[in-house]
Formats: sequence, structure tokens, C-alpha cells
Amino acid sequence: MRIGFIGLGVMGAPMARNLHNAGHDIFTTLHRSPLPADLKADVLDSPADVARASEVVITILPDTPDVERVLMAEGGVLEGMESGKLMIDMSSISPIETAEMAKSFADKGVDYVDAPVSGGEIGAKNAALTIMCGGSKAAFARALPLFEVMGKNITLVGETPGAGQTCKIANQIIVALNIEAVSEALVFASKAGCDPAKVRQALMGGFASSKILEIHGERMIERTFAPGFRLKLHQKDLNLALQSARVLNVALPNTANTQELMNACAAQGEEDADHSGLVRALERLANHEIG
Repeated sequence: MRIGFIGLGVMGAPMARNLHNAGHDIFTTLHRSPLPADLKADVLDSPADVARASEVVITILPDTPDVERVLMAEGGVLEGMESGKLMIDMSSISPIETAEMAKSFADKGVDYVDAPVSGGEIGAKNAALTIMCGGSKAAFARALPLFEVMGKNITLVGETPGAGQTCKIANQIIVALNIEAVSEALVFASKAGCDPAKVRQALMGGFASSKILEIHGERMIERTFAPGFRLKLHQKDLNLALQSARVLNVALPNTANTQELMNACAAQGEEDADHSGLVRALERLANHEIG
């Protein structure tokens, strides 16, 4: 297929590469990231040009305003779309804004699927992403062969655009609170005089075991905070959670507390570190570093 792919960052570049390696032709316009040297793609002048050249357009961009600008502004994807084409947004953004943008595409006869992902850079490179989708069954069926090139766990969460974004927000709440819990546990154990590596090893064999304890617990102990998923992007996702919760009249007290710890890290200039760096906010409160 002729696929437009906009957003060649940490996640998007390996996803586009997997699609190209599967035999698809890639068209792009550069957003913030340069064209990777190992990705063969036709670089066009605007998102509208990408849409005109493509049967399907995929975007994966940092935040809601980025997606709105690329899709809806003058020279945007919507301008170049024709009836019968397919729009897939794999960014993690507002479910409310997603639903509004999808209506504009539907008015032009364009199917729209929101399909945010989880799995990080490793999952993107290994084509092992979890993909959470919102859209009609027909649109999802059209997108599924492409999703299968990029991911493993692919679920149609709901039949209206925005459902995938809601699921991604739920994912990010769980991940953030798990990172906070592991951080608290390791800071507590270390300040009490235990070897945090030994504590982590013991906990990995019990009910407290988790991917976060396995991967991010090791990062915290080894002090390897080079970003797999930047803290500022998780901040953005928790902001979406809290904004949506206010609309729904849902209390998310622990999400709010965890967001404050992320804010504290950002205030120290750590927003570009891995989100496992959340532990440093708790270390400062305890006046104790676990590593």
C-alpha cells in the first residue's frame, strides 16, 4: 500500500521502518525529527501532499496540539484526504479532541481509527506493540493488517473514535502508579539499610512482581535514566487523565499525587529523563539515594 506516515521520532521511526520492510511504500513530511538514514521514504512538502499521495495516513505525534495542527490546519492531512481513504492516529492525545477530529474526517467520507500504543521503543523496534483502537468495525478491519506489522496485542476497545485514547489513559494511570509504588518501596528498603537489588530480587518471586519492578526497578538501582519513555510525555498523559476525570466527575487522587511527583522532577530539569526517574523526587524527599 501507499502509506503516509507522519511522526518519525523514537516510536514512529521503527514503526515506519517495519511497514516499509513489509513491502509498503512510505510517504512523509518532516515534523520535528529528521528522516532516519535507514528508512526509504518519499519526503513531501506538507501533510496535505502526504494525504494526496497515500491510501492510508498514519500519525504518531507528541501531543494533542501537534495532531490538530498536522491534521486540521491549512495544508493539513484533512485537506488532502478523499472519500474512501483511511486515517489512523497512533498518538496518545485527548479522547475528546480525537472524537471531534474524527467527525471532520467522516464528513469527507474518510474512515478514522485512533490507535495509541504501549510498549515503548523496544516494542516499536520489535513490532511487538500493544495497540488500543477506537473506530468502526469496518475501519478497524481495514487497519488491522497494518497493525499486525507493528504490534502483537491489538484490541478494538470501542466502535467510536476516542475509545482507544481512553484505554491508553487507563494504561498510563496504571503504569505511573506502579512506577510510584516501586519507587516508594525501594527508597524505603534502601533507607532502612537493605540492599535494594536484593530486595528487588526477592520481590520478583512474589505477588509484588511486575514488569515495572523488573525493568524500571533495575533502572532505578543502576541509575540508567536515559529515556525509553520520557517523563514529560507521561506528564502529558496524566494531564489528559486528570482533565478527562474532571469532565466525568471521577476522583483520581493517586494519579494526581503521582503527577505532582513528576512535576517535581520536571522542576529539577529532569523532564527528558526516563519516567522511571520519578524515583528521584521521592529520594529528595527522603534525603536518600537508593543507587
